[in-house]
Amino acid sequence: MNREVLNDYKNKDEKMLLAEVLDKIENTNNRNKIEHTDFLDLAQNELVQKFLNKQKVENYIKYGGFNEAERKMYIFYPEKFNEQVVEKNLSSIVQIIRIELPDDLIGKYTHRDYLGAVMKLGVKREKVGDIIVENIGADIIIDKEITKFLEQNLSELTRFSKSTITVEDIQNLRNVEVKKEEIEIIVASLRLDNVASELARCSRSKIIEIMNTERVFVNFQVETKKTKQIKEGDMITKHMFPLTLTPPSYKETYVIVMTDKLCSVGEVLDKYFRKKYKNKKTNKIN
Repeated sequence: MNREVLNDYKNKDEKMLLAEVLDKIENTNNRNKIEHTDFLDLAQNELVQKFLNKQKVENYIKYGGFNEAERKMYIFYPEKFNEQVVEKNLSSIVQIIRIELPDDLIGKYTHRDYLGAVMKLGVKREKVGDIIVENIGADIIIDKEITKFLEQNLSELTRFSKSTITVEDIQNLRNVEVKKEEIEIIVASLRLDNVASELARCSRSKIIEIMNTERVFVNFQVETKKTKQIKEGDMITKHMFPLTLTPPSYKETYVIVMTDKLCSVGEVLDKYFRKKYKNKKTNKIN
């Protein structure tokens, strides 16, 4: 595949991700073997999906352990294989680290506590898929290449020193219950600010303020145009800001939470000072 197709993408991170995808496709074709990306978040998945559609790539599946998974990887396979062959070999690509808590810790850990523990060990976020949390413990979906490392080191952390940690086949994933809430709203029009404010249960002025800091996404893409018309099937998401009030259980988990919040504050201040500087510059010219 001609790499000139990457010239259409100006964002450095997007270009780098798609270059990695091209590497995987080329290795698959040249070496006649299955290749896969890291786990991608929703926005990255959307970008890669559109790219593959545009380039008419067909020999791949998207997999995250279960249908509703947010973090998924792309698995590319040579023409001599088919999807059924790949699906039979998923256990050689993705596995589960299962953590079962002792009785005195049941119900005390949240998603960020488990993620914080994994990241404390130096594991890259892209090697970890969704984390299925229950009162009795969690199933952490991971790239198989880090299985042994986590199995050997998670029990060294104080929080899991009394827990049972095992490696499980991806087919043995706990039952995943996706919680959904159906909301009926009445809006004057299908403008984004109208719909998003009703969904978020806040004023239009507040949602516009959030949009201006690039924290509202439509179909995983940042959207700042308040008049954008929403259509059936569109997915609207809002970044979690300001702070949630429930503190993490462990110190290292603050790194994840506070890094996110600091980035949020940084983005807000950056926009504020840019605007202020721009106004000053305009006043000087006048």
